[in-house]
Amino acid sequence: MSSHDFLFALRLSDEAPFDQMLGEVAACVFGRVGCEEGASREVMALLQGALAEGVARGLRQCEVQFRVRGSDLQVAVMFTGGREWHTTCPIG
Repeated sequence: MSSHDFLFALRLSDEAPFDQMLGEVAACVFGRVGCEEGASREVMALLQGALAEGVARGLRQCEVQFRVRGSDLQVAVMFTGGREWHTTCPIG
């Protein structure tokens, strides 16, 4: 269980080469902050879907953020140009 708020962010220049790396980083963050395995898989699938949708719209550069606030892990994707995606995973 996390006792402190924190932010971990990655700036990606293109989605495809970073798929595996982002999955590994996300899995480490989810495990470290205490997201349950099922919730982690669901959030990762949503994250991958958000990135794929951005690529389909021609948005390749983005920042992916993992932010713990209280008892939640907030995951966000901010694409260059202003489009954003967010979801939350309870941690415990």
